[in-house]
Amino acid sequence: MKKIKVLERILATIPLMLGVAILVFVFMRMLPGDPVDIMMGDSLATEAEMSMIRESMGLDEPFGSQLLSFLGGILKGDLGNSYMFNAPVKDVILRALPATIELALAAIVIALLLGVPIGILSAVKRNSWLDRITMGWAFLGISMPAFWLGLVLIILFGVNWGLLPTQGRLDHFVELKTITGIYTLDSILTGNLEAFKSSVRHLLLPGFTLGANLMAIVARVVRSSMIEVLEQDYVTLARAKGLVEWAVVTKHALRNALIPVITVVGLQVGVLLGGNMIVEQVFSWPGLGRLVVDAIYGRDYPLVQGAVMLYALTFVVANLIVDILYTNLNPKIEL
Repeated sequence: MKKIKVLERILATIPLMLGVAILVFVFMRMLPGDPVDIMMGDSLATEAEMSMIRESMGLDEPFGSQLLSFLGGILKGDLGNSYMFNAPVKDVILRALPATIELALAAIVIALLLGVPIGILSAVKRNSWLDRITMGWAFLGISMPAFWLGLVLIILFGVNWGLLPTQGRLDHFVELKTITGIYTLDSILTGNLEAFKSSVRHLLLPGFTLGANLMAIVARVVRSSMIEVLEQDYVTLARAKGLVEWAVVTKHALRNALIPVITVVGLQVGVLLGGNMIVEQVFSWPGLGRLVVDAIYGRDYPLVQGAVMLYALTFVVANLIVDILYTNLNPKIEL
C-alpha cells in the first residue's frame, strides 16, 4: 500500500514540474533586456549580425513556438544551450552543482552539530539563565540576514584575525584530483590530507553563514520537542528505575524528540540549495547559486530555466523523502 502511495506522489510531480517549467519560461521572457544586446555589449556588431544570432538562438520565433520547443526539449532530456557558455545547460549545471551540494551539506552538518546540543541543553535547563542565553542566540541566528552575517565573518575571521580563507574552495597552491567534484570527499578518496584541510577551512565561513538560520530553527524545535517528551510517562518511569539523567535524555527522550527535526531539515534542503545565491556571491563560491545570478543578469534563459527546474525538483524530492522517513519513524502517520 505504501509503495502505491509513493508511486502516486511521484506521478503527481509530473504536472507540478510542467507548471514550474511554463511559469519560469514566461517570467524570464517578461524581464526587460535582450540577451543578444547584453551578449554583444559595446561591440560594433551590425543589426544584421545580431539578427542572425537571434535566429540561431531561436529568439526570432513566436512566443508559443519557443515554449513548445522548450517543453519538447525537456521531454527529450534536453534543456537547451547556455547563451553565456555556448554549452549544453545540463553540462553547465552539473559542473557547478557539486560545489553547491558540498556547501549545503556543510551547512546542514554545522546546523545539526550546534543546534541539537543547544536545544537539548535548553530543554534540560529550562527557564534557567543558560536557557535564556541559548534561545536568545537562536533568535539572533534567525533574524540575521545571510549577507550581513557573511560580511561580519569575513571582516573578523578573514581580514582582522586572518584565521580562515574568505573566497573560493581551495588554496591556489593545493592540487587535487577531482572525482565527484565535492572537494572534501575527493580529498578523502585520493588520500590528500592537505587538500582536505584546505577544503574544510574554506567551507567553515560560508557553511556557518548558510547554516546559521537552520541551526537556530533546529535548536528551537529540539528544545520544544524535548520539553514535551521529558514530561511523558515512559521518561518518568526510566528515571524511577534509577537511570542517570544523561541516559534518560539521550537514550529515551532524544530519539522521539528528533522526529520533528527530520521534517525541518528535510524541508530546508531545498532552501539551502536554492537560497544560497547570496552566500555564494559573498564568498565567491563557484556554485550553482552564483551561476544563476550571473545567468539572470546575462538573460541566459535556458540556464535559468534549467536551474529553477532543478530547485523545484529538489524541493519535491526532499518533501517526499521526509514523508517516507516520517512514516517509518511513526507508523501512525500515512503518506
